[in-house]
Amino acid sequence: MIDFLTLDDAKDQPLWRRPISLLFLMALAMPIAFFTWYALLNNFVQEVASFDGADIGLLHTVREIPGFLSFLVIFLIIALREQVLGLSSLVLLGAATAVTAWFPQLTGIMILTFLSSVGFHYYETVNQSLQLQWLPKDRAPVIMGQLMAVGSAATFCVYFVIMILWEPLGLTYNVVFMLGGGITVALALFALLAYPQYESPHPQIKKLVLRRRYWLYYALQFMAGARRQIFMVFAGFMMVEKFGFAVHEVAGLYLINLVLNMLIAPVLGKIVARFGERRALLFEYAGLVFVFLSYGGVYFFDWGFQVAAVLYVLDHMFFGLALALKTYFQKIGAPGDMAPTAAVAFTINHIAAVFLPVLLGLLWLVSPAAVFLLAAGMAMVSFILATFIPRHPEAGRETIFSLRAPQAAE
Repeated sequence: MIDFLTLDDAKDQPLWRRPISLLFLMALAMPIAFFTWYALLNNFVQEVASFDGADIGLLHTVREIPGFLSFLVIFLIIALREQVLGLSSLVLLGAATAVTAWFPQLTGIMILTFLSSVGFHYYETVNQSLQLQWLPKDRAPVIMGQLMAVGSAATFCVYFVIMILWEPLGLTYNVVFMLGGGITVALALFALLAYPQYESPHPQIKKLVLRRRYWLYYALQFMAGARRQIFMVFAGFMMVEKFGFAVHEVAGLYLINLVLNMLIAPVLGKIVARFGERRALLFEYAGLVFVFLSYGGVYFFDWGFQVAAVLYVLDHMFFGLALALKTYFQKIGAPGDMAPTAAVAFTINHIAAVFLPVLLGLLWLVSPAAVFLLAAGMAMVSFILATFIPRHPEAGRETIFSLRAPQAAE
């Protein structure tokens, strides 16, 4: 029998059955499947399917289509509770990841990538909504930083196993895909059965919501999505194509990333809480301009793999400050807007993702450096937009141009 509890009643539950504990379990489960897939992808598609830059760009365009369709979550939660939808999406992500190596052709890889992407993006949409509903505003940045650290720890385990055991045990793509996907499926099914259903004190609007006063949040989401694609698609691909990194070497680079993120992520949450969303995002975007310009320098000046590896680590660290974008919206958004706006924001975030990877994949064939210089320009646009965030954002003071009193936005 499924229990239904309000957030206040959930405080009387054992610690492991409280909403925040479920968020931590979900933060642990998702990266195991996703980063198993991500760690193996570039080597898998090159060795098995002989992908070039155009092929990898096309694959990532297919992967981002479900992200563009994230607004459909609004219609799904009419029939399904957000909590159930999020965990079911994790099951789909894990299952599709588990069987990836069974279909080593372009068409099969794309179909399974699409299915795993549906699971990933719908989970991420619901997870963001649940975080904004379940976490208290005064503690949200710190707890989000802790959730990032837990996700980093899970990813660390994935990369550590691949890096240390890939060659000694003669691991295969099939074994690792099955193991990573299967663990995520098991954890998601446990969460579906073991946890009560939590009732939010603010019923969510179950229709598409676009509000003019959220325009800056939408613009920052759009630029974040465009910029993220260049990193996700081409930064790792560069390490394999230009520097010839093997599977365990790619995993080793990711492992260094994760160790640093595990240590830094909780600090990032405290930084956002201490200095505010405006300063945190300005620092992030300025850092990303430097990183992407330096990526271009790797090709222009033929810098070695050591420089590229350092830049890759810095890239990840700066992206960690993106939690400030979530807490910015938590402060300016109406309580009932969390779910619909999370869905709309994910769609906006993926508008560029639908066409950008395939177009940049073609540009990559001509000039890889130009791809990274374009990303630097995008980061600069984000920096300019972030200057419009007030030092103390709230409903009614969404931007520095807002003149209304806070009460007027309720």
